[in-house]
Amino acid sequence: MRSIFDIPARTSRIKELDHLLSKHQDWQQIEKIKPLLQEKSQLEETVQLWQRYKSALEDLNVLYELAMEENDSEVLKEVKKKITQLEKQFKKLELQWLLNEPADKLNAIMEIHAGAGGTDAQDWAEMLLRMYVRWAEKTGFKVDFLDTLRGEEAGIKSVTFLVKGPYAYGFLKGEIGVHRLIRLSPFDTGRRRHTSFAAVSVYPQVNEEIKIELKESDLKIETFRSSGAGGQHVNKVETGVRITHLPTGIVVQSQSERSQFRNKEAALMLLKSRLYDLEQRKQDEKKREMYANQKEIAWGSQIRTYTLHPYKLVKDHRTQLGIPQVEAVLDGEIDSLIETYLLSHKKKSSS
Repeated sequence: MRSIFDIPARTSRIKELDHLLSKHQDWQQIEKIKPLLQEKSQLEETVQLWQRYKSALEDLNVLYELAMEENDSEVLKEVKKKITQLEKQFKKLELQWLLNEPADKLNAIMEIHAGAGGTDAQDWAEMLLRMYVRWAEKTGFKVDFLDTLRGEEAGIKSVTFLVKGPYAYGFLKGEIGVHRLIRLSPFDTGRRRHTSFAAVSVYPQVNEEIKIELKESDLKIETFRSSGAGGQHVNKVETGVRITHLPTGIVVQSQSERSQFRNKEAALMLLKSRLYDLEQRKQDEKKREMYANQKEIAWGSQIRTYTLHPYKLVKDHRTQLGIPQVEAVLDGEIDSLIETYLLSHKKKSSS
């Protein structure tokens, strides 16, 4: 914990920032001192977090010693439970220290598109959606849906949603690529084995710190009637908004909100995030390689395979990690997959 938090260095930097801020008498020029205030706030949050962890460990140590003196097995069980909880919290924090790219701390915009496999692929896309939503709930993140296109028989053709929380993009960026499912098809009357594919894309949600300029002449804005559930108002009025960025050809849309204005806001936010991501890919060859697997949502391009028949195994083809508890993974238990990818990616980047 001491090596990760490095409290002496952070405390020293806070003092330096206090000294620099004290020289700024004109608080009207907030834009000039805003970066300093933000850095100080982040450093202070880290120091406070360290103090909370340190205090929690000290309290557990006292409780443990008392339980040992009195030979109280119930209290010892409680101490063990709290230590396990603290370990999980600290493991998540430790992973955050691996996420040091500028966009890592931002919210994540996720897209899932059904690929080869027809109705099975659309059902598989919805299974992936459920997996990520369950993971987000367990991690303490919030999910907002931006756009959903349902399949004719079952599942979804595509979905776009926002995962809100600290470092959401950093945690989820390793999910980019094609995901393959092997199972006995519930849509095949002969119960034959089918292989289905779905592609996952992840973009950082651009915030006010990152400036993306949009020219009105570069935008083609269209409205349409929402196709999803939402009552008579949503279906009869053209509340859905589709925006095409003419220079790049990027198309985004939103139809989850009840008003055209809110859908336009959501679509513009999505477009800015896509443009930011595009620019980052141009500047960073390593990030471009992460997106290479999305060229074809079919055979040979998958990053991970989920096998339900004839045996059960989730296999990540980048890290070679295999997990036999497929049902648990599909229920949102993907932390080990995320952690292994981030650690392996960090080692490759530093080598």
